[in-house]
Amino acid sequence: MAVVILDNGASTAKVGFSVDKEPRIVPNYKAKAKNERKRAFVGSQLDDCKDYSGLYYLLPFQKGFLVNWDVEREVWDFMFGKDFLNVSVRDTEIVITEPYFNFGSIQEAMNEIFFEEYQFKALLRTNPGTLSSFKKHKEDPKQLCNLVLDSGYSFTHIVPYCGAKKLRSSVFRLDVGGKLLTNHLKEIISYRQLHVMDETYVMNQVKEDVCYVSLDFNKDMETARSKGQANAIARDYVLPDYAHIKRGYVKAPNSSKDADIHQQVLRMNNERFSVPEILFHPSDVGIQLMGIPELIVHSIQQCPEEMQPHLYRNIVLTGGNALFPGFQERIYKDIRSLAPDEFDVSVQLPENAATYAWHGGKALVNDQAVYRKMQVTKQQYEEHGNNICLEKFDV
Repeated sequence: MAVVILDNGASTAKVGFSVDKEPRIVPNYKAKAKNERKRAFVGSQLDDCKDYSGLYYLLPFQKGFLVNWDVEREVWDFMFGKDFLNVSVRDTEIVITEPYFNFGSIQEAMNEIFFEEYQFKALLRTNPGTLSSFKKHKEDPKQLCNLVLDSGYSFTHIVPYCGAKKLRSSVFRLDVGGKLLTNHLKEIISYRQLHVMDETYVMNQVKEDVCYVSLDFNKDMETARSKGQANAIARDYVLPDYAHIKRGYVKAPNSSKDADIHQQVLRMNNERFSVPEILFHPSDVGIQLMGIPELIVHSIQQCPEEMQPHLYRNIVLTGGNALFPGFQERIYKDIRSLAPDEFDVSVQLPENAATYAWHGGKALVNDQAVYRKMQVTKQQYEEHGNNICLEKFDV
C-alpha cells in the first residue's frame, strides 16, 4: 500500500512515500525570475532558474494559513505528477500536515480537494507537532509527556503533549518565524549597506549561512564594536552575481582584501546574532509578546502540576529555525534560569529538525494499528461527508 507523507510547510513542503528513507524538500510556492519573464517556476523547478536576483514569489500561505488555493494546487499537481513522485492517486493514501488553529473552511476545502478532485484512497490530516511527538514517543516509550517547539516560516508554536493527545489549552503561538527574520535582515542591510529589499531569496541564504543565536547578547555586542582582529564576529559575505558566482559564500577571515574587485561583499557584523535574537525578544521589533523560553515556561505552567516535571525533561526542537547554531544551548540556558530548581531541564535537538515531522509521519504509518484508527477512507467520506473528518482528525 503506497502512502504519501506531505509535511506541507508555508515555505518548503517535505514530501515522500512512507518507504523512502528521506523526504524530498520542495519549495512550496510559485516563483518568477526577472530574466525569464514567460516562465513560472513551480516547486523544485526553481533549480532550473539561472538568476535568483529579484525573484517574485506567489505564496499559497499568508500569515501561516493556506489562502491561495490556485497556487497550492499547482504545487501539489507538480509533486504528485509524472516528473516528480508519479503517484497513482486512486491506490494511494496520504498523510498531510496543517497549521494549528486552522480555520474550518480551509479544512473543509482540503478534504474536498483530496477526496473529490484527486480522489485519494484515504486521508489523514494532522498537525506537524503531533507527528513529531509520536516519533519522540517511539524513540523513548518510557516518556509519556513531551513538549514540541515548532519554529517554522510563519509562526513558532509551543505544544505540550501527553500520550498522543495535545493539551489544547496550553498551546501557544508566537508570531515570529523565518519569514519575519529574513525581512528584518533585509531592512537592516538595506538601511546600512545595500538596497536588498527585492532580494528575498539571496537574503534568506545569507541568514542561513551566517546568522547564529548568541549565548550572551551584551558580550557579543561589545565584541562586534571592536575594530580589526579583536572583532571575531564580523564576516564578509560574497554575494552571488549569477555570472561567475552561483551561490553566495562566507569569505575566509584571512583572505586578501582585494582578491576580486568585481565581487559585491556584505559586511555582516552584529546582524549575525541580533536578527535571530527576535525569537527570544520579539519586543525588539514591536511585537509585544513573550520570547520562546518564557512562552515555554508559561505553557508548562498552564498544564496539570503532575505533568510539569515530565514536560521540562522532554522539550523537542523542530522546524527550520531550530537549525541556527546556538539555538538549543540558548533555549536550555534561558529555561534553566526560569524553571523551578527542583525540575530537571532537557532540551533535545533531533539531527534532522526541519524534516522531523515527516519522519514522525513515517513512524505513524509503520504503526498500522494507530494509523488505521486515525485516517478517513474515501468510502467513509462518501457515506458521512465532512462530519467524519471533524470527528476523527484531532487538529
